[in-house]
Amino acid sequence: MDYEEYEKKCEQIQAENEKHLEAFEVWLTKKELSEKTIYQHLGNTEFYLNTYLLREDAIDMRQGCHQLYDYFGYFFIRKCMWSTPGNIKTTAVSLKKFYKCMLENERIAPEEYEELCETIEENMEEWQETCGIYNDPSQENPFAYF
Repeated sequence: MDYEEYEKKCEQIQAENEKHLEAFEVWLTKKELSEKTIYQHLGNTEFYLNTYLLREDAIDMRQGCHQLYDYFGYFFIRKCMWSTPGNIKTTAVSLKKFYKCMLENERIAPEEYEELCETIEENMEEWQETCGIYNDPSQENPFAYF
């Protein structure tokens, strides 16, 4: 795919993502969460969908179910200056809620949601430890050779 095709595909995906985010906002509002919490979940999810998933390839929301290991295990830790072990967990909660909403709206399959939840559960401790090491100037950088 050439650059123009990539840009066109990204624009199409961003338009779809806007609809997904609108549905997510309605879903969160029905859960009676505070405005601040809704804003945080939407921001975390929008960044994942429109920044991370579109950075190198035009990956849609559904394919994003399968991208969490790289996102939390590498990209979020290394590229997001605000990454901490704590906000890895809160961001994972946001994405889990988003994909639960997508499941309930039949935009993803149950097995995709289950895989996403398993990935988070099985790797959260590793992601948080890696983030802690990366953010600690007294530790050897775990990404020094990438």
